[in-house]
Parts: sequence; C-alpha cells; structure tokens
Amino acid sequence: MSRLVVVSNRVPLPDKHGNPPPGGLAVAVHAALRDQGGIWMGWSGRAVADTEDVRMTTREQGRIAYSLMDLTETDVEEYYNGFANRVLWPIFHGRVDLAEYARREMAGYFRVNRLFADQLVPMLRPDDTIWVHDYHLIPLAEELRQRGVRNRIGFFLHIPWPPADILFAMPVYEAVLSGLSAYDLVGFQTDYDMDNFIGCLRREGSGSPLGDGEVVAYGRQFRVGAFPIGMETEEFANLSRASVGKPGVRDLLRSLHGRRLIIGVDRLDYSKGIPNRIDAYERFLKRHPDFRGEVTFLQVTPKSRSDVPEYRAMQEAVAAQAGRVNGDNGAVDWTPIRYINQSLKRPVLAGLYRVAQVGFVTPLKDGMNLVAKEYVAAQDPADPGVLVLSRFAGAAREMVEALLINPYDIDATANALARALSMPLEERKERWSAMMDRLRAYDVHHWCRDYLGTLAKVERPSGPALPQAAPEAANPP
Repeated sequence: MSRLVVVSNRVPLPDKHGNPPPGGLAVAVHAALRDQGGIWMGWSGRAVADTEDVRMTTREQGRIAYSLMDLTETDVEEYYNGFANRVLWPIFHGRVDLAEYARREMAGYFRVNRLFADQLVPMLRPDDTIWVHDYHLIPLAEELRQRGVRNRIGFFLHIPWPPADILFAMPVYEAVLSGLSAYDLVGFQTDYDMDNFIGCLRREGSGSPLGDGEVVAYGRQFRVGAFPIGMETEEFANLSRASVGKPGVRDLLRSLHGRRLIIGVDRLDYSKGIPNRIDAYERFLKRHPDFRGEVTFLQVTPKSRSDVPEYRAMQEAVAAQAGRVNGDNGAVDWTPIRYINQSLKRPVLAGLYRVAQVGFVTPLKDGMNLVAKEYVAAQDPADPGVLVLSRFAGAAREMVEALLINPYDIDATANALARALSMPLEERKERWSAMMDRLRAYDVHHWCRDYLGTLAKVERPSGPALPQAAPEAANPP
C-alpha cells in the first residue's frame, strides 16, 4: 500500500498518547495515515521575522510523520491574512463586496505555495498518494507538477465554490482555475459546488465535462466529484449522552428554570449569518408573544481571525446587537439571548446540543456546516430536538428533514422557530430518525474512504508533468 501524504494549512497534532484532537476531519485523516503510513505537512503556526529564522521540524509518532514549516511574518500577512482570507474566502462565499484584492498579497499566496512545494518534494516517494486540503493551497499541485512530480494528487475544497459571475470578479481567477486542473481528483462538498466549478470552465471556454466525472481543462484530463464530509457520528452521540451530567451543562439547565433552549454555535464570521439569526429570534419573540419568558437563545461564538479588521468590527457589532435585543425584550428574571464570545470544550458543547430543543444553524453560505450534523447526532432518540437549517449550507443537500429556511427571510425564519418549538413528538422523531440514519451511513470515515478510494482509481499521470497552463497561471507575478 502506498503512503498517504496529507497537506493542509495547519496540522491538527495528536496528544502525547497519539490521540488526534476532537473533530471529524482530524479523526478520519489520522486513521487513514495510521493505516497507510505517511506524512501530514502544514504551517507550524509560527511567524518569524525573516527567512533566516524559518525552520522545518518533523515529529514522528508511529507510522505518521508530522512536518511543520515556519512562515515569515510577511508570508502570514500576505498568504494567510491577505489573499486567502481577504480575497478567496469572501469570493468563495459570494461576498464580492468584502474582497480586498492587492497584487502584493496575491504574489505572497503563490510564493508560499511554491515554498510548500519546495519543502514537500524531497519527502516524496514515487508511489505516494498526495491529498491537499482547502483554499489556502489551490496552486500546490501545479507547483509540484512543475517540479516533475507525477504522483496521484487529490484536492478537497472544504468551502463552497462560487458561480462564474462571482469567481470572475477576482482578478486572478484564471490562475485559480488552471491550478485545479493539475490535480487528478478535485472534490467538492456538494453537487452544486461541482456544477459551479464546471460552469466556470465552460463560461471561460477553458474546459468541459466528458461525462462520468471526467473533465478536460487547460490541456489536462482529471476527475471531479461531490464528497459531502461527514462526522464521527456514533462517537459524538455517545459523547453527548455522557456529557449531559457535566457541570457546565447542569449549571445551564439549572439557570434556565425549565425554559426551553435554542442553541447556535458558530465561529465568528460574516458567512454564518449571526446578525440575521438574532434579528429572526427577536422577530419570533414579537410575533409569538406566548414564548416570551419561556425560551432562551444561547449563541456560542468564539472569536475568529482577530488580526483581520473586518472580524474585529463584526465582533463588536454582534455583541452590541445581542445587548440591544436583551435590553429591548428582557425582563428582570429572563435574558432572551445568552451570548458567549469564547470557545467551549467539546464535551460541554455535545451536552448542550442534547438538551437544546432547537438547533439554530443559519449560515448565509457554507460549504457543509458540521454543527448541523453534530446537533442531530447529539439528540436523545426518545425526545429529539428540531434542526432549523439554512438552505444555503451544504448540509441542507443531505438533511432535507430539517426545517429548511432562507436566512435572508427574517419573518419565515421566525415562524420556523415557532414551528420547531411546537412540533409534536412523533414528527420530531420521524425527522430526526431519517437524518440520523443518513449520518450513520455516511460518517467521516466513509467520506475519507470514499474520496481516497476514488483517487486510487485515477490513472497515474502520463506525459509532461506540467499541463498546458493558462497565460500567467503557472507563475503569477
């Protein structure tokens, strides 16, 4: 069996006992690496002053080598904070208005991908399978092909892929498109994302589908597919059941004094639709006064990308919005919204999901959204809660039994909350059971095997190592 080489922006390191950190992706990829042996490479998270301080460190544990590369402060600012998170992230989430394109940052993004390739090539064996993750490293395969690498290389995009009119607003969109043509398998979260990608190739006249998942673009034939990422379903269900008695969960239940609980859990990001969600909850209280004082909305929102000014501003705005709603609607003995701007430990979150009557997941755009799946997996089969889910989350393609809403429609979302809190037990069980069966059948381990199994069937590259690239695509200035 060939080794597996995984490359991602950051590497979720195991603890001293070799256990991966909690979370579906880390668990599944670590399991695959243990089975096949191999390398997980990524940025160390360390930003140094200049290139003389850059180090490459490798930590071996069992059959896995964790290779971590330092970046300079300039690299981090241009590659990560700059092009990846100020251009690619907003564009891919449909927020052209928030994209801040700068040629210097774009150059830094491609420079760091070249650095990744330079460090990775000496580690590779001819029969290694390479699996690259997410938008930070789109050009990596093209850089590896330029260096003569003919191994199977797969790519998985964890975030959405935008329609052509959105992507083409980005000045270097063709370099991004051609970069993906250097992979052997490009995986997306949903069929919608895959169709958007193919639509971009067609609109540009640079590629077309051949059928059965095969695509030709920029002189190279490769495969595309939808691989909706799952979670560690049974493990999380067991964790939630065991966590109901945790002190943090017990304390919350005691403080609710019998009120029902709506829960939202999101990293602080404009794609998550948190302001719309708070507006919808306030509208729900006004339109359904019988629920006033009878329900509490817990919003857990850890800080995110605090180095990016837009995120700092959003943090202040959301906190102010929650405070205003509480001031306008609260009572001496009831706070409508409990807003927590910090992380909670995974067992506590699992327990909170289980005791919440409604999971409130309303992103404006999301590649998948595992919170929706975690909420369902955590439920008590005898008395499950109801998932209110944005139709713009990738999870909505699978979890059709949720109450699907348009997060821009505040009235309809408010009404969905009322419906969720009033839903009869038998209907709740029926909806939950259908979603849970699907989560069990296609968990994160199945996702990992499905993707790697598909990649293993791709014929190994032949002919020139580097495909015919678009003008300026292979080495942007």
